[in-house]
Amino acid sequence: MSSNAQVRIDAECGAQSAATSIPLPTHWYHFLPDLPVALPPVKDELTPSAAEVAQRVRPAALLAQDRPADQWVPIPEPVADRLRHIGRPTPLHRARALESALGTGARIYLKREDVLPTGSFKLNSAVAQAYYAAEEGRTTLISETGAGQWGMSVALAAALLGLDSEVFMVRCSLAQKPYRRHYMELLGATVHASPSPDTKFGQQLLARNPEHPGSLGTAISDAIQFALDFGPGAAYLSGSGVPHVYLHQTLLGLEVQAQLAALEEPIGVPGRGDHLIACSGGGSNLCGLVGPFLKQAGDQGRDLRLLAAESTAAPRLTAGRYQYGRSDLAGLTPEVLGYSMGPDFVPPPVHTAGLRNHHSSSTVSLLRHEGLLDAVAIEEKRALEAGRLVLRTEGFLLAPESTHAVAAAIEVATRAKEADRDPVLVVLASGSGLLDLQSYGEVLLGSGR
Repeated sequence: MSSNAQVRIDAECGAQSAATSIPLPTHWYHFLPDLPVALPPVKDELTPSAAEVAQRVRPAALLAQDRPADQWVPIPEPVADRLRHIGRPTPLHRARALESALGTGARIYLKREDVLPTGSFKLNSAVAQAYYAAEEGRTTLISETGAGQWGMSVALAAALLGLDSEVFMVRCSLAQKPYRRHYMELLGATVHASPSPDTKFGQQLLARNPEHPGSLGTAISDAIQFALDFGPGAAYLSGSGVPHVYLHQTLLGLEVQAQLAALEEPIGVPGRGDHLIACSGGGSNLCGLVGPFLKQAGDQGRDLRLLAAESTAAPRLTAGRYQYGRSDLAGLTPEVLGYSMGPDFVPPPVHTAGLRNHHSSSTVSLLRHEGLLDAVAIEEKRALEAGRLVLRTEGFLLAPESTHAVAAAIEVATRAKEADRDPVLVVLASGSGLLDLQSYGEVLLGSGR
């Protein structure tokens, strides 16, 4: 090896070390004022209203964080301590072996949320929400989960703070990912399949279709109804789709900003086609990554593109209609303007459970509608093949949801190579796939073993 090559490698290793040693942000970033236009009003005309339901089941501090007074919101020190304890900040990994396999000059960075204890970025908000629930004297955390990553995070956050937890997991996902249930139960959580016979809403769905596979819409309905019936000790927590969750997840984009600066890697260089890429279900990992970059992405003098990767099983952003709708099916959440497949849409029981939403959040939809966010729908097998490529090149296995973002990045890198451009691509590796091996086996290996 030449001395110049060794110097270059040493310099890159030093910069990478600096990027991994950045401090935890001291504040969350409230990015809603940076949206190109104001969020459209919600519709909330049922009795009781969704606002009244929220006031009963959600901690008041979280409702206040939906519209904080300041753009920079201090992270309480007990929350910051927990975040450091679980391993924040997470690494920004340069995927050199993946770049080499693709034969691209693009510089691909993976923001590795898979290294957190539950294998998912979801823990960022679960820790914060559990803290505020405990501060209000709530005793039991109640929530829904699609693929199980949010449920695992709620169960762990509850255990860390001495709280109980009840989790409603989409029925088909519970069958596909049984080890996520084991994890939650080891932490003391009670896990319910959704649709659930433990709620009136679930009973009605199961009476009409005993084989209903469930969806995030059914699980949200089950969880909120259960919380309403539980009593004053209950705290209903959302894993995505609402502003306070997006606020907590801005740790993702804030850390990436600091890490790119430590690497002396500018992003948004004109003419290069740089991208921030994340999968999109409820929008929390996508908004957490891109929220702190919205001003830069909207700057006509920069070239920073935002890309959402969704599933062809629920292609709201690419094939849905821009219309009012709810995230749940029982009418317990407000109607928001977003890209939707309609309330009667039941997504097929694919393994990418975290992307099986029928209605997209108003924030993600507004970014899409205003042209600030691009979107692509990825078929499941193609996504998991991208995950296998990351495993073979970089040595770690990503969750099925995260592989959609990787597959989208591969497509961007391929187009850039054809155009003779070398962009910087930051991809949110939102979760680990080690508890999704059954899904990989069934889709890629033709095995149900």
